[in-house]
Amino acid sequence: MQSLFEWDFQGRHDDQSMTILDRNIGEFAPGIDEVVFAKHLIEGTLRERKTIDALIEKCAPEWPLEQVTVVDRNILRLGIYELMFGNYDEVPPKVAINEAIELAKSFGSDSSPRFVNGVLGTIYREMGEPLKDDISENHDHFKKRKEEKGIDAPLEESVSEAPAEEPVAPKPVRKTAAKHTKKSA
Repeated sequence: MQSLFEWDFQGRHDDQSMTILDRNIGEFAPGIDEVVFAKHLIEGTLRERKTIDALIEKCAPEWPLEQVTVVDRNILRLGIYELMFGNYDEVPPKVAINEAIELAKSFGSDSSPRFVNGVLGTIYREMGEPLKDDISENHDHFKKRKEEKGIDAPLEESVSEAPAEEPVAPKPVRKTAAKHTKKSA
């Protein structure tokens, strides 16, 4: 998310995305063993950006994309990419939503978690709620697949005991005079 934020903030130069990611990994996560997943997320999010941005605009029509804060915009991009184009064996849909909400709680404004939850929840429902019943306290389905593949990835550790928050549609905001051109919070 941090690398997408920086990419967006610095003018959205796709050719610089991997340089930004590599620098951030070196500075903030030295010694990290697995960078493939982070590279996959950035490449995929940027590759699908046109579709993702159109979904954000559709699901939050009161917030033109350029008026959504840079943090919220990139949390949504990442969450939508994982939700729509991600590997459900690695990150099930509700986990992707929950992780995006947690990012919004950590890095966004007070209203960010609700906004992110509303947009991603709307998309999830429009998709027909894939794997809705597969997420349980035990995550047996995913543990079994990981064991079969011999993967040690800590998926279960990243999932909190509490289920993902129920998706809430974004609260409509009335468009007013030009003085309210930025998302407040």
